[in-house]
Amino acid sequence: MHIKLHRTIILFVWTCIISDNLIAQENYEIQVYGSQTQQKNSTIFELHSNYTFDGEKEPVKGVRPTYHALHETIEITHGLTDNFEMGFYVFMNYLPDYGFHFVGVHLRPRIMAPSKWNLPVGISLSAEVGYQSANYSTETWSLELRPIIDKQWEKLYLSFNPTLAFQLKGIDESSVPSFAPNIKLSYALFKNGAIGAEYYGDMGPLNNFDKAPEQGHALYATFDLLNNKHWELNTGVGFGLTPATDGPVFKVLVGRRVYWNSKKK
Repeated sequence: MHIKLHRTIILFVWTCIISDNLIAQENYEIQVYGSQTQQKNSTIFELHSNYTFDGEKEPVKGVRPTYHALHETIEITHGLTDNFEMGFYVFMNYLPDYGFHFVGVHLRPRIMAPSKWNLPVGISLSAEVGYQSANYSTETWSLELRPIIDKQWEKLYLSFNPTLAFQLKGIDESSVPSFAPNIKLSYALFKNGAIGAEYYGDMGPLNNFDKAPEQGHALYATFDLLNNKHWELNTGVGFGLTPATDGPVFKVLVGRRVYWNSKKK
């Protein structure tokens, strides 16, 4: 392997390690983010949908179960500058015994390292803050910090999101952030499509990780649409790897980009 590629991989891994010192991702947005921000003067409208085939069947701490839950999230993200975007989320939930309900809203600014820095990896940082109903989350107000480090080789893509979640208000009083690493690896097997794997973890509080069976670990087999400037598609099936993680979950993310400057269409 070329020495330059060796150095790139070493730097990537080292960046991931130090980022750990920088929440479990809810089932409403099951996504590993890439570092690229939305293009300036453009907006992407996304619908995140997922269905839990097997999960909690009884309420836990007043939070409604996840068994046969349908999660729907509307995400709208606008590019404000060449390396800064603002995202807005609306969360909704359907359960057979409870019906369809509004769950909450989040706001997410994100900034990306400028391309003129010529970094060997893509780097950006998002901060997501908002409210969720106590019927659907033990954390009614929360803040999430998500560093994003990724790298695109010719056909291989790798992204790492070492996420920290802070509870601002909730059922359990806790000031210690939880650590939830997310990883994506995909390969462009087709001209306009890639197959891959996504990992989602929730290890618990940084100062005292949960016991292994109580941690959340899930693995998804995925497909991504590539080389389309107007449409986005990510779909997959996931399986929990621990007793604390929901069973089979099917997810699909569909997005449509709109370019407000006609010259960019």
